[in-house]
Amino acid sequence: MSTVSFLNIGMHGYINPTLPVVAELVRRGHTVTYHTFPTFAAQIEAAGAKVHLHSGGDLPLPDPPIPLALLEELARTALGLLPGVLSDLRGTRPDLVVHGAACPWGAVAAGELGVPAAATFTTFAFNRQVPSPTGISRELMVAAAARPRIGWGYVRARWALHRGYDTGSLPLTDLMNAREPLNLVFTSSAFQPGADAFDSSYRFVGASVGSRLTDPGFDAVRLEDPVLYASLGTVFDAGPALLRTFATALAPLGGTVVVSTGHTEPADLGPLPANVLARRSVPQLQVLDRAALFVTHGGMNSVNEAMRAGVPTLVVPQGADQPLVARRVVELGAGLALRTDDATAETVHALARSLLDEPRFREAAAAQRAAHQQAGGARRAADELERYLDDARGGTATDRAQGR
Repeated sequence: MSTVSFLNIGMHGYINPTLPVVAELVRRGHTVTYHTFPTFAAQIEAAGAKVHLHSGGDLPLPDPPIPLALLEELARTALGLLPGVLSDLRGTRPDLVVHGAACPWGAVAAGELGVPAAATFTTFAFNRQVPSPTGISRELMVAAAARPRIGWGYVRARWALHRGYDTGSLPLTDLMNAREPLNLVFTSSAFQPGADAFDSSYRFVGASVGSRLTDPGFDAVRLEDPVLYASLGTVFDAGPALLRTFATALAPLGGTVVVSTGHTEPADLGPLPANVLARRSVPQLQVLDRAALFVTHGGMNSVNEAMRAGVPTLVVPQGADQPLVARRVVELGAGLALRTDDATAETVHALARSLLDEPRFREAAAAQRAAHQQAGGARRAADELERYLDDARGGTATDRAQGR
């Protein structure tokens, strides 16, 4: 059996899809380590990996939350973490490094150690047809001109990386798109725009779900049909007004309306209809298994989980890649999209009624569910990693024994 080391940035949307893969590799007898930040240690340990904590606490979110600031944060974080990461990995001696495509210190560490590496894409895969949010663009240049401190901060950190480490596998600017000879994309080829334009190094393995810490205090069985679910994730702060709009707009249409409030205290939403259940967090997979409708910010992880459950979505994008995800949902007929500025109670109610009443949305969502099931999920991802390891070693154990 092999030792596989995972590295990733400190965000739920990037870590959660890798945990079922970790659990599957451990189940197959592999040793798995995971370099991470303190917030994620418990859930990673629950998946069966040995955790190596980065020093210095959790990774801060970029301020302002724009691609340029994210680039600077990633480059500076890579510089700070690489000495400790390399020391740990030299002690672990992994056979394979699996890093997030947006984790430059993972790509650099693999290059420094000469270890085979695979990348995980928890958003879409990117190319000319699907431009990366941190790729060279007019918008990025304008942002650099408008915020020279951030722009020069990135240049200095990126140059220091180049001088200090083997960065040959690292893109010059697009640090969220660190590709490898094997790239696991956690969505289906049906949902990925322009999937046919990607070479065979990209494997669209579908939604990878499971291996989450459960909430024994939440009983999804007791929810009344139809269950309508609203959540805007954990990164963007939607605020109580928008969440209250969702709650009041959905209440007349649902048996139980579940609202995950994230950073907002449920009490800040004020008095709500009796059939609305508002909590800071809920076990999303359990709720989606019961849901007839999902109002979401359009984070890739959340939309993948909705597609896997065959649930039509109303996407209200807040930023990052979410407008692109929303556009793809609409293109495939599996839901509708709404700008935050247009999210009045009347509009949300009308769009939600359409999603519930018109069979075409459920049919399109069911087609996406079938595509995700066919893609294979975490087991397919583990299969791909094992094949990659065998290829790196010169064939399967049987092949080697027979001298092939």
